[in-house]
Amino acid sequence: MNSHTQQQQPDLPQVTLRALEPEDLDVLYRIENDVELWDSGITNVPYSRYTLHDYIAQSTGDIYADRQVRLMIENAVGEVVGIVDIVNFDPRHQRAEVGIVVQRHYRGQGYARAALGRIAAYALKVLHLHQLFAFIDAGNKVSIGLFSQAGFDHTSTLRDWLFDGTQYHDAVVMQKKL
Repeated sequence: MNSHTQQQQPDLPQVTLRALEPEDLDVLYRIENDVELWDSGITNVPYSRYTLHDYIAQSTGDIYADRQVRLMIENAVGEVVGIVDIVNFDPRHQRAEVGIVVQRHYRGQGYARAALGRIAAYALKVLHLHQLFAFIDAGNKVSIGLFSQAGFDHTSTLRDWLFDGTQYHDAVVMQKKL
């Protein structure tokens, strides 16, 4: 993705979104196997390095072939600060789900908001999407605030949508028209 897809907001750090590289295996392994993140997504099993290596090797980067695209978020000095995904791509209705994870020691520094701005610009200008959406645990006030600041609207609440192994949680649906 061209790093000039969106003009950087002055109050946010500079970020670049780029395709997965084999060198990203360790970061991907750390994020995918962080059990604290499992309640936020659909994953609830660990991934092996071998499985993730194959994923990187076989990912085409073509959203039409893969129905998803995963991009690494880099800061101004080239450090990988996180990952942003476009998944559940629906070309007919021109929409897709977005997910984002910033590594723990980079959180609270504006990287996620900057990356959401970049991915929204990419979704509009390159993928020609009409909207992005996200499902967020209703108790995750930080993520709800992040998506709100990035221009997403809370459009509905899905009751008992997420199960953490012990109890059900409501999910907030956040949408952004591009």
